[in-house]
Amino acid sequence: MSTIAAISTPLSASGLGVIRISGEEAISVGEKMFRPFKGGKELSTLGGYSCAYGRVFDREGDIDEAVATVFVAPKSYTGENTVEFSCHGSPALLKRVLRAALDCGANLAGPGEFTKRALLNGKLTLTQAEAVMDLISSKSASAGKAALVMRDGALYRKIRSVTESLTELETHLAAWSDYPEEDVEELSDEHLESVLKETEAVLKRLMETYDAGKIIREGATTVIAGKPNVGKSTLMNLISGRDRSIVTEIAGTTRDVVEESVLVGDIPIRLLDTAGLRDTEDAVERIGVDMANTEIDRCDVVIAVFDSSRPFDETDFELIEKLKGRPAVAVINKSDLELQADVDAVKAGFENVVTISARKGDGEEEFRSALAKVLKTADLDPAEPVMANERQLDCVRRAKKAIDEALEAVAFGMTLDAVGICIETSLDALYELTGEKASDAVIEKVFERFCVGK
Repeated sequence: MSTIAAISTPLSASGLGVIRISGEEAISVGEKMFRPFKGGKELSTLGGYSCAYGRVFDREGDIDEAVATVFVAPKSYTGENTVEFSCHGSPALLKRVLRAALDCGANLAGPGEFTKRALLNGKLTLTQAEAVMDLISSKSASAGKAALVMRDGALYRKIRSVTESLTELETHLAAWSDYPEEDVEELSDEHLESVLKETEAVLKRLMETYDAGKIIREGATTVIAGKPNVGKSTLMNLISGRDRSIVTEIAGTTRDVVEESVLVGDIPIRLLDTAGLRDTEDAVERIGVDMANTEIDRCDVVIAVFDSSRPFDETDFELIEKLKGRPAVAVINKSDLELQADVDAVKAGFENVVTISARKGDGEEEFRSALAKVLKTADLDPAEPVMANERQLDCVRRAKKAIDEALEAVAFGMTLDAVGICIETSLDALYELTGEKASDAVIEKVFERFCVGK
């Protein structure tokens, strides 16, 4: 493969910037554009994991002082000879250093090409490569922890334990079927069923982690909904920690969708405060109500707010009915006032109900706990591997479907050849997941979302 180069840090003014060069000729390219200070060693004389201090230059002269770090194959990120120049983070300087590398024989790297080479050179599995991008784009500490667990190979190890069990089964079935004269012991239905059920349970658990994993990585769009003056804007301000929404005694103050990004239990939330739900003759407010209903229909989670100090009317009961079966938290607000509302109707319609006073801040912790429960992140073990994207979920789904078909084949007394075909189908899907049998098209698709320089 050719020697490639790219800027590996964001193009914005900063203290440091890094240009990475990787490939068989990386050290040779680096030497052509780097001069160590007096007494320093040439890059070709350095061993791996070594640094040299000097200046990078091009045909026009010196560009900047820099630290050159040398990694010798195969002990590098890509598995190839690699040189990284750390210099000042001026975009103009970094671009000039990159041009110098290209003039000295390197080719411009494509998106994710360094990580792609790490995959092709056996330094990473496909799931680990995907975790690199999740680390880069993590929006919270939880997202970073989840991505690091994946980068360390937790998902690969989990899948590996499954493929080893299935391969052992497949091998035994094939030997029994193809070499009857060798007196290979036939597998009992009980043993087959036991291994297949264990496998099915592991794959099912992995699939169940997808929704929570997606929310940890990407966050959740959460709409605060309810009638006017139930305390939606006050709750918005309480959650966001600042006066984000206007709070008055006048009904219908919020007419547009007010948006704020917050962390709730280290989960990034796109929080939307919406217009109060009611019939209105005001044309502007009616548009706001329509927007509120649209956001309720397409969001991930709804925070339904009810005023406990007033009897419920038709709008309250319509909201309860509308949200049945939806991921939602029901907030019975104004607990500091006399109870007048039909609280039992709310409890009957929602699995997660909390009583608070948004104005005083009472019940805030209970609310945050209930929201984490609805988001399915409350009991998620940060050390447990989770599905990181739709590609991985699809592979596990196909693998589980094949295992379910194998269990049906055993239950209906079908031939062991049929069971073996199902196991083989499951293995193919799992090997596609880890990258051991992934097509070039799948690999290219994975690296489409990578940034240049990683």
